Amino acid sequence: MRMRLLCCLALAVLLFTPPGFAEERRADDDAKAAIQKQAEAFVEAFHKGDAKAVAALWAPDCDFTDQTGRHLKGRDAIEKGFTDLFAENKGLKLRIERESLRFVTPDVAVEDGTTEVFPPDGGPPTRSRFTNIHVKKEGQWLLSSVRSAPFIPPSNHPHLRGLEWAIGNWMGEAKEGGVERLSVAWSDNQNFIRATFSTTLKNIPLGSATHRIGWDPAAKRIRSWVFDATGGFGEGAWTRNGKKWVVKTTSVLQDGKKAAATYTLTHVDADTLTLQATDRSEDGKELPDTKEVTMKRVR
Repeated sequence: MRMRLLCCLALAVLLFTPPGFAEERRADDDAKAAIQKQAEAFVEAFHKGDAKAVAALWAPDCDFTDQTGRHLKGRDAIEKGFTDLFAENKGLKLRIERESLRFVTPDVAVEDGTTEVFPPDGGPPTRSRFTNIHVKKEGQWLLSSVRSAPFIPPSNHPHLRGLEWAIGNWMGEAKEGGVERLSVAWSDNQNFIRATFSTTLKNIPLGSATHRIGWDPAAKRIRSWVFDATGGFGEGAWTRNGKKWVVKTTSVLQDGKKAAATYTLTHVDADTLTLQATDRSEDGKELPDTKEVTMKRVR
């Protein structure tokens, strides 16, 4: 019965598929294969330093704008540009990574991706993004227009933006006249947030720790890694609840004992936050909660 149903469904698909759909799909597949073959020929010619073979893969009226803004128009200009490049930089290697290829018409395709150019001395590659327009002329796919731009690595900033309010310097009074300081700053590429927390009593340091806060793409959540000045280390998992951030941490102390705590960081207003540790334990023994500390922004 089940086999009969499957056969009926398959027959229905065949009967109701638009007449030209299969042919159109085969044409797209053939075009993709032809464009891929042209890309492979481009890489081969590039590795040989053959500017004439590179230029032959472009349309006669093509244009190219590189990541510096330099513009080349026409196949002859392309050939001269690559001749100069190969003369000044022998032994370059190229890798092309396609991200997307879409057909505007059966004879026009737009391709986006990245390139890496490797120097012969083994140094770091030069990366760039590209947008290629391919056109089909007299049965052959050719490069009509190419735009290259500097490659900007993806950033985790959007995932960490909810903590942007905390960027800056903070200070609050701890118990028995102690002073707690918190300094929060972005890393250079905004993929991480760096934080330093310290406690002093009458200007005598009592302890400090550095934190690196980032996005865990596997767990789809914010995580942090902490390194204590005494030699201990740990990590935390962050959860947002309105204006509160709850951070569940586990750590290994300098003497090898294991500790755990839940920290609640509350965004009160633009210049005020509170911090408290609860559910604390050390070596399996429960510890009392800390007093909630109010910290003010230091201008």
